[in-house]
Amino acid sequence: MISFRSFTKRYGRQSAVESLAIEVREGEALALLGPNGSGKTTSLKGAAGLIHPTAGEVLLGRPGRRASDPEARRVLSYLPQRVSFPEPLTGREVVEFYRALRGAAAGRTDEALRFASLNGAGDRAVGTYSGGMVQRLGLAVAMIPDAPILLLDEPTAALDPDGLSAFYALVQRRTQEGKTILFTSHQLGDADRLADRFAVLVEGRLVALLSQKELAERLSDRGVMRLRLAACPKDLLDRLRPIAPRVAWAGEELIVPGPTAVRPAVLDRVRAAGAEIRALTVEEGRLDLLYRELVAQAGAARAGAGPDGSRHAGGPP
Repeated sequence: MISFRSFTKRYGRQSAVESLAIEVREGEALALLGPNGSGKTTSLKGAAGLIHPTAGEVLLGRPGRRASDPEARRVLSYLPQRVSFPEPLTGREVVEFYRALRGAAAGRTDEALRFASLNGAGDRAVGTYSGGMVQRLGLAVAMIPDAPILLLDEPTAALDPDGLSAFYALVQRRTQEGKTILFTSHQLGDADRLADRFAVLVEGRLVALLSQKELAERLSDRGVMRLRLAACPKDLLDRLRPIAPRVAWAGEELIVPGPTAVRPAVLDRVRAAGAEIRALTVEEGRLDLLYRELVAQAGAARAGAGPDGSRHAGGPP
């Protein structure tokens, strides 16, 4: 439903996005992750047809149409990173304006206002709204059309817990209906909860594209089991290293990094060595740590490359 084909956007010598190639499937929610300035918003604007690529293209829908094609825009709804509305208008007037603009049924106005949950402020001027209320109103506007594609740039920014719960439920319902969702977020919890796949951008380049299964495997590999033993057999590390190569002592704790699958075998070998286990704790791998690792690796790789993308002598392979 959304196809980035070597999408590239440059501003003079500055490259915002470079050769991005991603296919977002029907009924899928894909999260674009990355530090500030990594090209997330530029990529969404390219999919929304708001900017023209320097090279490559973005196709939407079936049959695929260029994002700049007016027909392509009919199949999407877009929430920008920063939303603003005329302050003298009420929330209801804003929603009604966009409902009429998109040709949606009249009942969509009340439905959108219920989703926005403005706590009775629908008939108040937007100028009296808090930042979180404006964000809710922006989400309500984005949800008015029954579009098969949703492009959401930082949709949960400034949302309170009630707003987050409503948004999560809405996204899950839309994907169950077969809608395609591409969103950006700095809140990794949002990505972990909502996304089927995760694309990590660093300095405009795709450095990782992971499914839920692949992400789970990577996180599992980064988990740690900690054991506190009554006594330590001298050859315990030698017994464990064939199945847990990174096992080590940290003070009085035995640290066993690695996937969940190896832990039962480690425990069996510890007991077979005659060691009594007095305490056991497990720390699973965390998305935020994996994300930082990917960003750091990409930064190190870019530091070893020349301005034209070629490697300096001695740079990472």
